[in-house]
Amino acid sequence: MKRLFLLMTALVSLNIACTSYAQQNKGAGGSHVKSLTKEAFIKEVFDFENNTDWKFIGEKPAIIDFYATWCGPCKQIAPRLETIAQEYEGKINVYKIDVDKEPALAKAFGIRSIPTLLFIPMKEIPQIAQGALSMEDLKNAVDNFMLKK
Repeated sequence: MKRLFLLMTALVSLNIACTSYAQQNKGAGGSHVKSLTKEAFIKEVFDFENNTDWKFIGEKPAIIDFYATWCGPCKQIAPRLETIAQEYEGKINVYKIDVDKEPALAKAFGIRSIPTLLFIPMKEIPQIAQGALSMEDLKNAVDNFMLKK
């Protein structure tokens, strides 16, 4: 657990140029962004309880949005993430984690400010960005870091 915390803290220094971030989905249906609980995160992304070294277990690259419902910048980026999820459907997964409902996940990844985005390529170490990223920055991260276009 300590190694994971140190790894994630180091990743913060690899920040992608950014400005702000995500919101909780309103209503049901139609959303391409999936909310994750701790249990779902362990099954779909990384089992941080049983592993200290990063090992992504997802089937596609992923973006994880650490957000809170009360966060203004989180509300600004939410529609952008929904658009990214739609545009890259079948190529990446876009998840969100409410830090107030899942404090263990926020703690495990050293989340100290929101919004924070975790960009996870298939075989590389993830990168973290803080703030409400522009659509251009999000697409850049997906195309150039996650999908290597």
